[in-house]
Amino acid sequence: MAKILLHGTEAICEGAIRNGCRAFFGYPITPQNEVPEYMSVKMPQVGGVFVQAESEVAAINMVYGAAGAGIRAMTSSSSPGVSLKQEGISYIACARIPCVIVNIMRAGPGLGGILPAQGDYFQATKGGGHGDYRLIVLSPSSAQEACDFTYRAFDLADRYRVPVMLLADGMIGQLMEPVELPPMRDLRDIPEKDWATSGHYGKDRRVLNSLLIDPEVLEPHVNALKRTYDEIAANECVAESMLTEDAEIVLTAYGTVARICKSAVQALRKQGVKAGWVRPVTLFPFPAETYAKVAAQKSVKVFLDVELSLGQMVEDVRLSVNGRKPVRFYGRTGGNITDEREIVQEALQALASVKEEQ
Repeated sequence: MAKILLHGTEAICEGAIRNGCRAFFGYPITPQNEVPEYMSVKMPQVGGVFVQAESEVAAINMVYGAAGAGIRAMTSSSSPGVSLKQEGISYIACARIPCVIVNIMRAGPGLGGILPAQGDYFQATKGGGHGDYRLIVLSPSSAQEACDFTYRAFDLADRYRVPVMLLADGMIGQLMEPVELPPMRDLRDIPEKDWATSGHYGKDRRVLNSLLIDPEVLEPHVNALKRTYDEIAANECVAESMLTEDAEIVLTAYGTVARICKSAVQALRKQGVKAGWVRPVTLFPFPAETYAKVAAQKSVKVFLDVELSLGQMVEDVRLSVNGRKPVRFYGRTGGNITDEREIVQEALQALASVKEEQ
């Protein structure tokens, strides 16, 4: 199939539309404005609905209603906008309504700046809103993956009846790359949702609710959610690795930074340094087993986690490595992008310091 040149944001839209998304609710904020712009044109062409809501709070509650009626629905925003959606996301998670939420991250905290960052990892993977709940979180590192992961997100959301978040930094949203588009899904092939509040007469009464006042009702409901998250963790962990078999130092990152680290590994190998690379594709569930297996290898002396933040994913890396090997961190913030040269230098310093300690 021929490829077409798309922004990452446009690739996200195509992945959504082609897997049955027929309702989009959003609000403009840089650097994801191309998502609502693209959807405003494309959704009417496929018989879908586009609404620019009056706010991010309104947008996520529109998703609640449309997805609760059984429609494949999506919203998108960027960091502070996603913060405003958190209450609604928590309601959706409790009501067990599948939907897709896109966060094209910008620098923060606060309004911050419009340049790429990765400071929303905690918010995405640890809940973000109130209460005991989790999201499936997918992290693309190319425009092709932005399309493919969004396509897959709708199937995962329906399979487990949970919200799925696509977490991408602003660089992934704005870059342009060739993308091979997946086939257009026949909506008749999407399984009917026997829980949806479709409003058809002749069906049993259906209620989707997140207000469970009786503790004897709420506790088993939350425990049932926990069993779903455990099932997701058992079935849906995805990671990539490269050159870890004989590696002394293992670089790890997600999103844009994973691409840069991959190049840094090749540069280190040219210098005679045995470097490897691990990239989590699912940020929740985090692929802890992959890290544990790599950490168990005798050749590995140290991990270097690289992020566009002050250090967030590094906590999951350390938990996964579980003290088997030291974990070092290097991060840039404020919208600054680390480059291959910086990562190579940090890797050499990390490896040298560990060897001195030993």
